[in-house]
Amino acid sequence: MSKEGQEKVFIPFFSTKKQGSGIGLSLCKQIVLLHRGTIQLQSAEGEGTVFTLRSG
Repeated sequence: MSKEGQEKVFIPFFSTKKQGSGIGLSLCKQIVLLHRGTIQLQSAEGEGTVFTLRSG
């Protein structure tokens, strides 16, 4: 994922897909934060992206 994509991925309605709504990751982040957890991403462009969820 590009650096720009990484910075915007949790913004509502941002999507890198033509058919994407951009709601999924922003909703996930809100749910995780409401449960006092964290969500992080690690990405290497062209290699893959990993999301890590931790409970609070």
